Amino acid sequence: MTDTDLAAHGAARVDWIRSRMPLLAQAREDLAKTRPFAGHRIGMSLHIEPKTAVLLETLAAGGAEIVGTGNHGSTQDDVVAYLQTLGMTLFGRRDDTLEEHHSNVLRVLDAEPDMLLDNGGDLAAGVVARGAAASLIGGTEETTSGGDRLRGELAGAVPFPMIVINDSLLKAIGENKHAVGQSVIESFMRITNLMVPGRRFVVFGYGWCGRGVAHYLRALGGKVAVVEIDELKAFEAALDGFRVSDALALAPWGDVFITATGHPDVLPLEAIELMQDGAVLGNCGHFPWEIDVAGLRAAAVGSREIIEAVERIDLPNGRHVVLLAGGRMFNLAGREPKGNSLESMDLGFLLQTLSLERVATDAAGLVAGAQPVPDDIDRTIARRMLAALNAAE
Repeated sequence: MTDTDLAAHGAARVDWIRSRMPLLAQAREDLAKTRPFAGHRIGMSLHIEPKTAVLLETLAAGGAEIVGTGNHGSTQDDVVAYLQTLGMTLFGRRDDTLEEHHSNVLRVLDAEPDMLLDNGGDLAAGVVARGAAASLIGGTEETTSGGDRLRGELAGAVPFPMIVINDSLLKAIGENKHAVGQSVIESFMRITNLMVPGRRFVVFGYGWCGRGVAHYLRALGGKVAVVEIDELKAFEAALDGFRVSDALALAPWGDVFITATGHPDVLPLEAIELMQDGAVLGNCGHFPWEIDVAGLRAAAVGSREIIEAVERIDLPNGRHVVLLAGGRMFNLAGREPKGNSLESMDLGFLLQTLSLERVATDAAGLVAGAQPVPDDIDRTIARRMLAALNAAE
């Protein structure tokens, strides 16, 4: 496919997505009049897929210059090609290595953005490492993983405001619980062609994403257990009717294991070695570190790709496991990825848009470092979403 054909294919896909995102449509109309991002360069590191394209079109309508890159393994090349025809500077391809991805993040910072649209804290960490924060007025962070990073590794080191979109209860309910729950189950069925009813699933983490995955699996007839180290969340999972135990106890029981914690090595090799033959491993967290893939590969006696995003890995004990999308988030890095639903990302990306607008127009009114979405933005979007859903009818 030529570059022109690739861009045309991306444009056609974005057209469909755009037609089903009414919240961003209204925002584009409003921002085109007020242009709060005029004179600002937004540096972006975010999954590049059709819904993201609609967000970037919205920011550009408000006057923003966009320089960005995708996340490792989830970039959709036709969408990149389309956005480049709009004059946006975007780096990265779907088949980039992890090293190439890290290089792309640095190229975004080389462009000296004054605002950040971050995912996983990669851009913020790069700014801190370079000591190049003087030109930045602030930005947003999309994920749980990035919020944890800003409050942990980068605590006290970020001298500009970073609004953590994932702190929003609106996002937690609409996107993390319901949309991730739906997209993970849809992606599992599409990638593997396996049925959910009667199958035993072990979900790691009972935060908003894990909670959604567990509830959607059970709603389709799956038998579900939860691994959760936080006592209060484990208590909630138990009261919600799920079996709750640790990874080693549940390893021999499960057929499918899905991580959703935002933390590294929650599914260790020690547990994988206890699993039954043919157990399936998948991750839906932002970073590809929740399953100990490095340890698994080091211990393996053989491996082969069965179909795209489905890899058989043979263990010394004579059994094998099946790894989805190499341990990356399989609902965005798997075969023909769809990601979260259009409506949920319309909501989530309006949170991004209005939070970035707040940074652009009132950065002095925000504190430095990680902070939640301002309450008035949450409530404004909740009202708009209720209207878009025709909730009163």
